[in-house]
Amino acid sequence: MSTRKPYVRPMTGWWLKNPVYIRYILRESTAVFVGIYAVILLIGLIRLSSGEAAWNGWIDAMRSPGAILFHCVALGAAVYHAITWFAVAPKVMPPLYFKGEKVPVEKLVTAQYILAGVIYLVLLGLILWS
Repeated sequence: MSTRKPYVRPMTGWWLKNPVYIRYILRESTAVFVGIYAVILLIGLIRLSSGEAAWNGWIDAMRSPGAILFHCVALGAAVYHAITWFAVAPKVMPPLYFKGEKVPVEKLVTAQYILAGVIYLVLLGLILWS
């Protein structure tokens, strides 16, 4: 009788071997930037409630090159997450039928982009004409 050692699969860098896993990890890591951005906004809210001097200090901090760079990176991460989410959403939802025919995934993705664009334009209009 032989004694075999159990196979232990190496886990370091497992996601680097498959492009699908790389895109998945990148998409999920965007949550880190969104979380940090949420904390920054909460700090701004706390500063706003602390008085004018605290608020002005927070605004000055947000005008620093590091803060502007972080906001650009966070925006890029959010846009990447939205694009990949729009692409994956129709694949995980139940099939949608219209007049007895299955709606193609491409049409669902296009409809999501159009709907998001309309919503963004309406919000932009509300902001600009308020």
